Amino acid sequence: MAEERTATERIVAVLRPFASNWSGTLGRGDLVIPQREIPRLIHDILSAVQDSEASRGEAGDAEVFHIVSEGQRLPSMQDLVGRLREAFLILRR
Repeated sequence: MAEERTATERIVAVLRPFASNWSGTLGRGDLVIPQREIPRLIHDILSAVQDSEASRGEAGDAEVFHIVSEGQRLPSMQDLVGRLREAFLILRR
């Protein structure tokens, strides 16, 4: 959860200079992005996401075992899958 918050904070920091109101907040979500800034903005957002994902690394055997052990007490396999998705980033191949 903290990693997600960090990634979100990094993305918001990239977008904050483009907030449309004068106070520089993204409260309403309105952005004004000059067309020439779009490629740089995309690059900065991708870098922020990649940095946050690179810091996570692979899950250790003990972590996976702990989550699966807890999941055996859950009422359904879907609940176990949901718990695994909450705990780990699962990529499709």
